[in-house]
Amino acid sequence: MTDGEIVKVAGPLVVAKGLSDPRMYELVRVGNAQLFGEIIELRRDLASIQVYEETSGVGPGEPVVQTGSELTVELGPGLITSIYDGIQRPLDAIRAQYGDFVPRGVSLPALPRDRVWRFVPAARAGDTVVPGDFLGSVQETRAVVHHIMVPTGTTGTVVSIEERDCTVDEPVAVIRRESGEEASLSMLQRWPVRTARPYARRMAPNEPLVTGQRVIDALFPVARGGTACVPGPFGSGKTVIQHQLAKWADADIIVYVGCGERGNEMTDVLQEFPQLTDPKTGEVLMNRTVLIANTSNMPVAAREASVFTGITIAEYFRDMGYSVALMADSTSRWAEAMREISGRLEEMPGEEGFPAYLASRIASFYERAGRVSTIASSPREGSLSVIGAVSPPGGDLSEPVVQATLRAVKVFWALDSRLADARHFPAIDWLQSYSLYSDSLEHFYDAQLGTAWAEDIREVRALLQKEAELQELVRLVGVDALSVADRLVLESAKSVREDFLQQSAFTEGDSYTSLTKQLRMLNAVLLWSHEANTAASNGIQLAAILSMPVRVDIARAKFVEETNLAAFDVLEDSIREAFASLSAAQTTVPEEYHE
Repeated sequence: MTDGEIVKVAGPLVVAKGLSDPRMYELVRVGNAQLFGEIIELRRDLASIQVYEETSGVGPGEPVVQTGSELTVELGPGLITSIYDGIQRPLDAIRAQYGDFVPRGVSLPALPRDRVWRFVPAARAGDTVVPGDFLGSVQETRAVVHHIMVPTGTTGTVVSIEERDCTVDEPVAVIRRESGEEASLSMLQRWPVRTARPYARRMAPNEPLVTGQRVIDALFPVARGGTACVPGPFGSGKTVIQHQLAKWADADIIVYVGCGERGNEMTDVLQEFPQLTDPKTGEVLMNRTVLIANTSNMPVAAREASVFTGITIAEYFRDMGYSVALMADSTSRWAEAMREISGRLEEMPGEEGFPAYLASRIASFYERAGRVSTIASSPREGSLSVIGAVSPPGGDLSEPVVQATLRAVKVFWALDSRLADARHFPAIDWLQSYSLYSDSLEHFYDAQLGTAWAEDIREVRALLQKEAELQELVRLVGVDALSVADRLVLESAKSVREDFLQQSAFTEGDSYTSLTKQLRMLNAVLLWSHEANTAASNGIQLAAILSMPVRVDIARAKFVEETNLAAFDVLEDSIREAFASLSAAQTTVPEEYHE
């Protein structure tokens, strides 16, 4: 049925007239090729449509068909291990049926309709259920149990339910609603991507999302259910950090959204994730991952859809009680797509040509993160943490996308090209970055690691800040003009940077560090610093302190196995013994030492 016709085509923007009672964000099929599109503006009898596919060959007079629904995603068993495009078309299924290239207008169900799952009931006949309650479960992968929930808007009494083998669209239970009518429920749900899924209440972000990355966990932690952004110039390591967080973050489910990234980077993700070993389960990482792939050569309109598709899927798993981490790489490409569409709509441009609603649109994405209590009759705790990469031109952190993102997130990991050029990775600048969760997480760290953790972190921050101040002086007068005490500050800070903060993503044994091991590493680095200052004040020559062989052992401590943390006891004893031997051999007080 034809509801309207095209009157104008401008790239991904199509203007149509004659639509029957159109609504904002209604999904339509455009042209003879039946391309996917979404209404984004209504002016009198004209509707502006952003098309999620290439519009070449589409012209005025071609039909526009309304669907009567918003852009929605399918939710149910089959999501895990899947690879979708920005509007949740299954790329694996499309490749199997059509080849390596996605034909325009192709439409396949997001969840396989022919795959049979073993449904195990959790409810019984006669039980009263409300939205969010578990009807049953499916063992989706060896790593993930997929809980089948009562959909929103459904309340009633279970009439029948049984264990059975079925597909996602076959009924698994019959519910008698409060009105008396009966409804059959399947494992398949649908949800509009622009509408946040409901929850009972938001909980305080007082537990960390442990990432295993030392500079993050120690200096700039992110809370479970928190938000963070990773801005940085080309080549500074944004994508590698996203990969590390996806692999090591303390989350049950990973949703990775490649939003407008280069095809080769997304190819790395698609090739590596099915091969990476999940440290939690020993299975492949893909067994608890959903991938959304929208590369830079795909239509720009689909970039905006891709981030909302990803976060809706993430909210669905959050409602099951899982800890979910979503990685969006990169939101700058999403903002560029908004700028292009806004320009074609002839809207009044804001700063640097971005639309005036840039900040509110970015905030609407990040605000869907959180640690929440679900709406079920027996509430569960679930969390959704969102980490977005930002790619400012030339690494300019004052540009609009970065600034709009900073107003919406609470953790800022600023990547520095100078650190990257010096091969210091992760290249997170410890002087520009910050975390607003540090204070709320301090109680957790005190309970888990003792007060030594907070004390060590404060000392490390002070060392790094003092080093930055001394570096300015060194540029003017040279390092030889510094006192011994200041020289030791520089050496201690160097040890913190190279022996603790610097971490290899590709070296086994260093790619991940538990909180307990991080504390032991800090203790060793700071023990050397304390002993060095004591030795210098007691007359030990600076050259002798700096040439101690035990410093090599401190540098190698990052490769100590997590199962052999007792080695740090031996290391600390070695540090004390080395300084004791040094004190016994040399006692002359150097004139240049100053308090």
